[in-house]
Amino acid sequence: MFPIELDRPLVIFDIEATGLSPRVDRIIELAAIRIDPDGTKTKGYWLLNPTVSIPLETTALHGIRDEDVATCPTFQEKALEILMFFGEADLGGFNAGHFDVPMLEEEFARAGVKFDADRRRLLDAQKIFHSREPRNLAAAVQFYCGKSHEDAHGAEADAEATLAVLEGEFQKYPDLPHDMETLDRTFNPIDPFNADRRGFIRWVDGKLTVNFGKKKGQLLSDLVEKDPGFLRWITKNDFPMDTRTICENALKGIYPAPPRVRYVPIKGGR
Repeated sequence: MFPIELDRPLVIFDIEATGLSPRVDRIIELAAIRIDPDGTKTKGYWLLNPTVSIPLETTALHGIRDEDVATCPTFQEKALEILMFFGEADLGGFNAGHFDVPMLEEEFARAGVKFDADRRRLLDAQKIFHSREPRNLAAAVQFYCGKSHEDAHGAEADAEATLAVLEGEFQKYPDLPHDMETLDRTFNPIDPFNADRRGFIRWVDGKLTVNFGKKKGQLLSDLVEKDPGFLRWITKNDFPMDTRTICENALKGIYPAPPRVRYVPIKGGR
């Protein structure tokens, strides 16, 4: 039996792409396993034409060449089918929060299809694994499943391996939470002062503030007046979608409400 008590479907998925940049690169291979609350498992698999050339160094990792996908459908052509498979499910994967989820979000955005990952809980097998045994997926398969991961860097094999690792983790660590809400809060803690997922923009004293590079510490409202080119640069470069959206809106004079965080003094502190 699947070790998590699901209150809605969970889709564990893995992506192979032309590179590591969600903004620039494209998905080539997508494999997914949907687990419904009743335990039913459904597999989905898509081999896609990325519409750009696959770099040789990327082919060396997953073995997929331009000619292998030349006649395959594009992500845009399959976007609604993929969205139907995912439905309103929570998301799971291995290092999914850093790579697979942003990559999937960007592809849906390019296809003009809404896919709001922030409204879904995330179960990242790598975060559980690294919190207990900091290694990689192949080592996780060996450690939790007692076998080698022969087909590493193939999306279908990686998705299957990730599911096996997750099941092994829950067998090995019986103290892990068994519901998605607690698992999401435990392994994906949210800093309420981050305005975006990665913390490039933060709330400081109730005002949106740049949190990286030479402009770190400067207010977005000041940059709108004095250096709008910097914000336009963010919107056109390889930043996460939510970071770009905040800057695009700021240029239009639209700002989100600051977080409602109650200050709790630390005993003995000032």
